Amino acid sequence: MRLSWHDLGKPRADKAHGKRVEISGFPITVLPAKKADHFLLMAEPGCCQGCVPNNPLAVIEIVADAPLKLGNGALRLTGRLHVADDPAGWRYQLHEAEVVAGVSRRAMLAASPLFCLPAAAMAQTDGAAVDLHSHAGNLIRASYGRDGLLDVASPMKAGGMSTICLCIVGDSPIIGVSSGRLRPTRNPRPGELYDFSKTQFAKLHELVRTQSMTIVKTAADLRAARSSRPSVIVTSEGADWLDGRIERLDEAYQRWQLRQLQLTHYRPNELGDIQTEPSEKGGLTDFGAEVIRRCNALGIVVDVAHGTFDLVKRAVSTATKPLILSHTGLSDRPTPWTRLITSDHARAVASTGGVIGIWPVQTVANVSSYADAMARMVKVVGVDHVGVGTDQLGLLGPSSMPSYADLPQLAAALRTKFNDAEVAKLLGGNYRRVFEACIG
Repeated sequence: MRLSWHDLGKPRADKAHGKRVEISGFPITVLPAKKADHFLLMAEPGCCQGCVPNNPLAVIEIVADAPLKLGNGALRLTGRLHVADDPAGWRYQLHEAEVVAGVSRRAMLAASPLFCLPAAAMAQTDGAAVDLHSHAGNLIRASYGRDGLLDVASPMKAGGMSTICLCIVGDSPIIGVSSGRLRPTRNPRPGELYDFSKTQFAKLHELVRTQSMTIVKTAADLRAARSSRPSVIVTSEGADWLDGRIERLDEAYQRWQLRQLQLTHYRPNELGDIQTEPSEKGGLTDFGAEVIRRCNALGIVVDVAHGTFDLVKRAVSTATKPLILSHTGLSDRPTPWTRLITSDHARAVASTGGVIGIWPVQTVANVSSYADAMARMVKVVGVDHVGVGTDQLGLLGPSSMPSYADLPQLAAALRTKFNDAEVAKLLGGNYRRVFEACIG
């Protein structure tokens, strides 16, 4: 019996209790693993480690008799379905799970002609590309002192990536894996997130200094940026460290050169609701609207990634400058608590003149599928409103562009679908336009 994700929670799935079924999905493990005999399966790729929807109808717990090879993309599994009533567990489990043979090697190669292009066949970039969302350099773990910073400048130079929006994580100290999901584990102590934000900002500046990079503070800086001397736009994923105090935004702008702010992350905060938790605040809060207005006045790009569609709609009506949604993908049949967005959600962001950064995690991990995902969004919002949002070192699963040195492959894949001027927009021109409009 073949199940679809839309069967979950309905009689068709519940009546299959004890029967052998088949279903396809993306494996999620708490820690990176090539094989596992116990893991979770979702309808969509996760955006980062532990990114599991807080919804029992969007996840299946997989139990196998022997470790299964997880591979680089979706799995098609067969097993005996178990419908549980344990309120502390997952409603659906697949026992005696086995992998069903999927696409043949021949078909995979035919569908992925750009995956291993020789260097001579790869189109080159102009060295002015921009990544809308990145954790490159191991910034998160380095901020905790667990590991050192990694080289990010060299692969940027090699691939032609001039500028990355390098993120600190606003709610980092109080989010973690809980019941297989990345979500708040406790309430922050007074001043805790603000104090740790300063640690992260300082570590970001250390990375820039030690790798001879530059920080983009003005529109002129971004216009001048080239991959020969890579640049960073100081970015915060989540504004939780504001703690409801607007003056801290001015402080970060002046002291740390903050130029891009994502309002929310994995914690419903003082600014609004998130896609992966039940709504609590009705979308964007009044304080969230105040933050957007202050960002517009100061010259800070506002990022609505992770925010609910209700948050985005109020942000659109509040903002006087273009918005971005830095890392996502398109789905017109979204599963509950998804991090993907619908066409209407995308059009709302584009209506401000904004840009939507596309994840490299939509299907099979290769540059051809990444270019396809970008092209699907272009069909919805137009070529002026799509960009690159790799979420590098923030992804749970495999990435079709794990290194900035792979950027020429993406350029080559895009040039099979778009002309040179359009590719230039997608790889950085669109974001540069938005940045200039926001910074002034």
